[in-house]
Amino acid sequence: MLRAIISSFIFGLMFVLLGQSVWAASPVTSVFTLFPNPKFKYCLQVGSVPATAQVTVTQNELNDDLAITVQHVKPNLAFDLFTVQNTNLLSNGTVNPNFTTFGLAWYQSDIQADSFGNALTVIRSIFVNQIFGFDAGTTPPLPPTHTFHVGFWFNSPAEAAPCGFTGTTPFNGTQNAGPNAMISVPNATTGLGPLCLNPNTSTTPATCHE
Repeated sequence: MLRAIISSFIFGLMFVLLGQSVWAASPVTSVFTLFPNPKFKYCLQVGSVPATAQVTVTQNELNDDLAITVQHVKPNLAFDLFTVQNTNLLSNGTVNPNFTTFGLAWYQSDIQADSFGNALTVIRSIFVNQIFGFDAGTTPPLPPTHTFHVGFWFNSPAEAAPCGFTGTTPFNGTQNAGPNAMISVPNATTGLGPLCLNPNTSTTPATCHE
């Protein structure tokens, strides 16, 4: 009987300690800002107050949380959020003169501003360090390719027309969106997007520890 009591006590103590160790392991969180596409910022913001967008990404055990807070945009604007392989901006937020394509892109969510020009969107997926896509059926096959940048596009091309935009882009659910509105910038040292939280600088160019 005593042995059973002692065994039960030890088991219970191990359970408590294990639970404490699990809860003590804080998730990895990173906060970064998006920069406006300079050509279209006046179609995005109200007057002289710059639009802002802050992303908070938290790495969890099975998947990750990404929350984006948008402020000071024109009331009721609609956007489409993507993770992309490349950004069109340099690390200081200016346009990259050598930019050619956003590369691989994943449609993640819609963003809808309210009547005050604010929006909050929260999504759950794999984001931190490991977000990638591939296509083995192409010739040549597209190898696993990371999409470490976060950006959103005007849902309607008409919203950016006063800033000189014509045509459409495929960055919404019906593939007839406007231009990029805001996007992340690369790390000045590694050149990687902000969804890589564990860069490997022993390689050239830098890669991401997965």
